[in-house]
Amino acid sequence: MSVKNFRPRRFDLIAFDWDGTLFDSTAIIVRCIQAAVRDVGGTVPTDKEAAYVIGMGLMQALAHAAPDVPPEKYTELGNRYRFHYIQHQDDLSLFEGVLPLLNDLRERGHLLAVATGKSRRGLDEALHTVQLKGVFDGSRTADQTAGKPHPLMLQELMAEFDVVPERLLMIGDTTHDLQMAVNAGCASVGVSYGAHEPDAFHALNPLSVVHSVRELHDWLLQHG
Repeated sequence: MSVKNFRPRRFDLIAFDWDGTLFDSTAIIVRCIQAAVRDVGGTVPTDKEAAYVIGMGLMQALAHAAPDVPPEKYTELGNRYRFHYIQHQDDLSLFEGVLPLLNDLRERGHLLAVATGKSRRGLDEALHTVQLKGVFDGSRTADQTAGKPHPLMLQELMAEFDVVPERLLMIGDTTHDLQMAVNAGCASVGVSYGAHEPDAFHALNPLSVVHSVRELHDWLLQHG
């Protein structure tokens, strides 16, 4: 798709959440959280409860999903989650249409970044694949800054690229993503095809809530 006929960009930097926004991993993460909690003897969270914590830093997420697991078991809980997740890594993939979307944004001159609750190691493994090498200009993970909805990820990205809040757009599938944008003074767009039900998005005033990668692509080329 040519982007030459679309309006000049409104946002210099577009930051994407990873899981459930670009990467089709929500269902597997839910299953891995449930399996890890089961392994350490905690009360297994429902699908909704497990999906709610996606986007947080790993240990923050697991502690929230398993409130009856004592802190002395958190290390084991984290290790069991990683064990189950590794078993499914080959099952994960980008949502259809993500690569053309990112390529069109780069062609129009946007800086692209990832702001994720994943670990640095986990994100780096994904970004080092051939199809994603060099696509993103920057990234921040929860274990190197602060977990969502704290604004530090976005604040550090803005400082790195000398972008003011009005020129940064955050895109994510959870209220944690959209609240982080609010806390950083940035605009946001919510995607409804990930971890959280979109009914909760509207209180956080996203510019739009889109229901597919195709719809996100169209919205960004028209309004981004």
